Amino acid sequence: MKQIIGVKVKTRKVEFAQCRTDVLVVGRFSDGGPDEVIGALDKKLGGGIDRLATLGDFTGKPKTHALLYSDGKIAAQRVLLLGLGERKKATLDTLRRAAAAAASRAVDLKVQRIALALHRAFGDGLPAAAMGRAMAEGAYLGSYRYDEYVSENGNGRLGSLEVEIVDSEPTRVQSLAPGVSAGIIVGQAQSYARTMANRPANVIDPPALAQAACDLARTLPSVRCTIFDEKQLRAKGMGGLLAVGSGSQSRPRLILLKYTPTRKPSQEVPTVALVGKAITFDSGGISIKPAQDMDQMKFDKTGGIAVLATIRALAELKLPVNVLGLIPAAENLPSGSSYRPGDIITTYSGKTVEILNTDAEGRMILCDALAYAAEQKCEVIIDIATLTGACMVALGAYKAGLMSNDDDLVARLQQAAQESGESVWRLPTGEEYAEEMKSKIADLKNAGSRWGGACTAASFLQQFIGTAKWAHLDIAGMDVFLKPTEYGCVGGTGFGVRLLTTYLMNLVERK
Repeated sequence: MKQIIGVKVKTRKVEFAQCRTDVLVVGRFSDGGPDEVIGALDKKLGGGIDRLATLGDFTGKPKTHALLYSDGKIAAQRVLLLGLGERKKATLDTLRRAAAAAASRAVDLKVQRIALALHRAFGDGLPAAAMGRAMAEGAYLGSYRYDEYVSENGNGRLGSLEVEIVDSEPTRVQSLAPGVSAGIIVGQAQSYARTMANRPANVIDPPALAQAACDLARTLPSVRCTIFDEKQLRAKGMGGLLAVGSGSQSRPRLILLKYTPTRKPSQEVPTVALVGKAITFDSGGISIKPAQDMDQMKFDKTGGIAVLATIRALAELKLPVNVLGLIPAAENLPSGSSYRPGDIITTYSGKTVEILNTDAEGRMILCDALAYAAEQKCEVIIDIATLTGACMVALGAYKAGLMSNDDDLVARLQQAAQESGESVWRLPTGEEYAEEMKSKIADLKNAGSRWGGACTAASFLQQFIGTAKWAHLDIAGMDVFLKPTEYGCVGGTGFGVRLLTTYLMNLVERK
C-alpha cells in the first residue's frame, strides 16, 4: 500500500526576506491595519502585494488566497497570501484553518517545503504557544490525503512535506516551540485517526481493529491493551455488544486501553473513561439501510477510532491523568444469526432492552461499555459516537451534539471545543426523554419516537453510567468530509481527537 504523505513540522529563526523555501506563507485581515511583515516583503517585491490589493484581486476575505512569484527578489520562490477575514472575528481556529489551507495548497503545488509566518498577523492577540500548536495541527490537517490504495501515483503528489514555522525574533520562536511540539503530536494522532477511519470494512473489522489497538499499545510504554473476545464477552454477559455483532462472521470485541502516566496525577484530577462506538460497518442489520451511500457506513467506527487516537496523543504528551479507553467493536450485518426486532437483550448492567430497530445498534454496544466504565469507578465518563441521524438533522455538519448530566463538565468540553476548533452544541437530556425509552415488556427499548431522536438516544445511554459525571458527544455529520475543505481531502475527519485531547490537557493544567 502507498504510504500516507509524511509531514515534518519544526520552528526556525530566520529573517522573512531571507527565508529560503518553496513557499513563504503570510496572512492578511480583510479590515486592513498595518502589517510589518507584509510591508517589508512588499517593499522587497517592488509593491506586488500592494498592487494586488489595489486591483481588488486580494481582499483578505476568508478562504481567499493569492500566489506571487518572487523572481529572486527574496529567498523564497513564492509568497502565498491567505485571507484571514475580519480581525475582530479572529480566533485560534482562524489560524489553524489558514495553516491547513497553506499545507493543502503546498501538496497541490507539489512543493517540498513551506514556511509559515501566519502568526505575525495576529501580533500579541493570542498566546504564542497556542498559535504554534494551531499552526502545527493545521499543517497535518491540510496536507492529509487518503490514497493508500491507489496503485498508480496519477496525481504525482510528493511523498513528504516539510513545514517550518518561522520568525525573525528568537524569543518568539522560543514561545512558539512548546505549542508546536504539542501540535505535532495531536496532528499526527488525528492523521492516524483519519487513516483508520478511511480504511474499508474488509480491512478493518472488529478483530483487525483490536489488533491495531494492541499494535499501537506496544509502541506506548504507558498504555496497556486488553481485548475481550466473544467468549469473554459471553462470560461477562455483555449482551448488547454480542447481539449487534451476532449477524457477522467477524465476531465482536471490547477493546480496553488503560493509560497510566509515569508522573502521578494530582488528587484533584479525576480518572476519566473515554468510550467510543466502533461499528466497523453498519448495514442496519435486519432493519436494513437504503443502498444509497451505504458505503459511507465504514465511518460508523469513528467514535472508537477517536478514542484510540486520543490515547495515543495523551501517552505521547505524557499527561498526568489516568484514562481508561473503551472501544466496543462490532459489525452490524443481516444474516440467519442476526438479532431481530422484537428480541429482548440482557445487557452487562442487568437491564433488559426490547429491540425495535436493529439499526439503533450504537446504543446497544455503548451501554455495555458504559456500564463497565462505571463499574471501574471512573469519575468522569465521556462517550463519543456517530449515534443518530437526528443530531445531524438538528445541527447539520457544523457542530457535534453535547449532552450531559453535569454543568461543569459541559463547560470544560465547551472550552476545549473553542480552543480545538471542534465545535459542539449542548442539547437537552432528562426524565421526559428517558420516559420515551421505557418498554412495556422490558426495562428499556432501543428506539423512541421520531422526535428528539438525539436526546432520547442520550437518555438511553444515561441509564448505564451510575453516579459518574457523564457527557455524550453525538458526532453524526462531523465524521466525514463529503467534499474537499481547507482541512483537506474527502473522507474521514478524525473529529474528536483534538477536542478530547484538549479537554484532557486543560484538565491537567487547570485542575
